[in-house]
Amino acid sequence: MPAANRPTSRDVAQEAGVSQSTVSLVLGGKWAGRISPGTAAAVQEAAGRLGYRPNQAARNLRLGTTRTVLLMVPTLTAPFFGAVYAGAARVAAEHGFGIVVYPWPENAGPADSPFAAPGEAIDGILASSMPVQVLAPFQGTPVVMLDSDPAGPVPTVDFAVADGMRAVAAHLGALGHRRIGHVAAAIGQWTFRERGEALAAAVRALPGGAYGRQEAALDVGAAKDAALRLLDGPLRPTALVCDDDLMAAGAYKAARARGLPVPGGLSVTGFDDLQLATALEPELTTVRLPAADLGAHGMAALLELLEGRRPVPRSLPGELVVRGSTAEPPA
Repeated sequence: MPAANRPTSRDVAQEAGVSQSTVSLVLGGKWAGRISPGTAAAVQEAAGRLGYRPNQAARNLRLGTTRTVLLMVPTLTAPFFGAVYAGAARVAAEHGFGIVVYPWPENAGPADSPFAAPGEAIDGILASSMPVQVLAPFQGTPVVMLDSDPAGPVPTVDFAVADGMRAVAAHLGALGHRRIGHVAAAIGQWTFRERGEALAAAVRALPGGAYGRQEAALDVGAAKDAALRLLDGPLRPTALVCDDDLMAAGAYKAARARGLPVPGGLSVTGFDDLQLATALEPELTTVRLPAADLGAHGMAALLELLEGRRPVPRSLPGELVVRGSTAEPPA
């Protein structure tokens, strides 16, 4: 329909027999407690009959908002962050917001803005799996951190990763494992520190428990090398716990290189429950993290922040998924 022929809020007001301010309150969703339900229904019916659609750009300009959120992630190649985006985008769309995804790599320092004037381009930021210091250039912009230190200065939505690692240790301990190696991500993020500290404490709490650790980058080759260092070391673990399912694939390669069948010669566990977990043979025992829920809860928390409320920290539980990669240790 040409712009000149489009119905206006004045047309809706005349059709419903109310003022333009009443139309604005009703169609802006702010009529409750101010206008009777009958009047609100009459305005909505009039807008429907006329085919009226609010001019969102003009409304945003009046309100001084963009209805846009920046989602910052360390990489675009990890499937995990795709699920985080999907969850956040679903909640954002339900509230008339859009999301722009912006990768900012680990150890890249304070983030540059993709916008000339961030305050005019976005209303808030969701930042996943990175330290809050990265966001220093965005000071003054509302922020919610995902999978980050809940003791920080901004609201957070996290996974209960320590509980996940304790569940892994309990599972392996119940099978009879006592010498457990940790193929750990060489990343100084809160989530990986939490995993490592929880696993080390849980293994050492087992009767006769012995814990070994080797760090590696989050890729298959580096994880294979780290796993080989553990297998060739004095500990000689009967189980390898990996910080990520991709790293577990490297542990499988290390086991094959040393002639150790999984799980008969070596048990292996992962973390995240990516699609890769069921592509491996045998399928991987891992901790399932609800990545889409992380994005959804994070967006909901950011909406609370934008409304002037202070969201409480949220911690989402994981789930230990036992598959074929774990068994009793070899005699």
